[in-house]
Amino acid sequence: MSGPTTAEKRGTREPKGSSERPAGTGARNGGFRVPGPRVLLITLALALTVAGGVWALYGSAWLRVERVTTSGTRILTPREVETAAAVPIGSPLVSVDIDAIEARLLRELPRIDRVEVVRSWPDGIGLKVTERKPVLVVEKGGKFTEVDSAGTRFATVDKAPSGVPELVLKAASAPSLRRFDEDRLLLEAVRVTGELPEKIARNTRVVEVTSYDSITLELSGGRTVFWGSGEDGAVKARVLTALMKATPKAGHFDVSAPTAPAASES
Repeated sequence: MSGPTTAEKRGTREPKGSSERPAGTGARNGGFRVPGPRVLLITLALALTVAGGVWALYGSAWLRVERVTTSGTRILTPREVETAAAVPIGSPLVSVDIDAIEARLLRELPRIDRVEVVRSWPDGIGLKVTERKPVLVVEKGGKFTEVDSAGTRFATVDKAPSGVPELVLKAASAPSLRRFDEDRLLLEAVRVTGELPEKIARNTRVVEVTSYDSITLELSGGRTVFWGSGEDGAVKARVLTALMKATPKAGHFDVSAPTAPAASES
């Protein structure tokens, strides 16, 4: 007698796994699992939370810009900075364009070297300003243009700031101008002031540039220093310090060749 056919075997074979489904997992409908009540509730709660968060950030009267604070100013006033920043009061704090405010401040107020704009939750914008510091001033027509340590001319004022040397450029007919224009000579002057020892820097009144290789410092008390070019500045600074200690009554110092410095009474 023959055994069951293949079709009969298929008809009597038990399906893999149990036909029972855990409670709450939902039933299949046309091959798709229908979510149970618990899953639906969790999904609805998450959707409401997200919607509420979006509404709180953008649509509600909360979390909107109501105040602007400024820190770090020295010459500029907070009012000047805040006016230039033009922060949109009343706008949702989350939507304020921080980068645009920073760019606007740097463009409108050249005295600002760096600025950081930060959100101060729940309702504020903070402006953290770093102003440029002048290391030289250039006089023209009774006005003084301030120059920072990067050689940037950033402001013109009626009165020279205290303790900042005046730069005098006398290179109009110098042959070196063919290679080094006035902007480059200004950078060399800035470079020299940055190499000076603190005590000598405080006593420097004028930095005179005749050419790339001819920079002279005028100090308080009528003393002068022939620096030469801006090269080997650190070495020249050390040599000048030692030379001034060794010859305290000298009125003129020459460190243009730091391996052979000289000092004289005048």
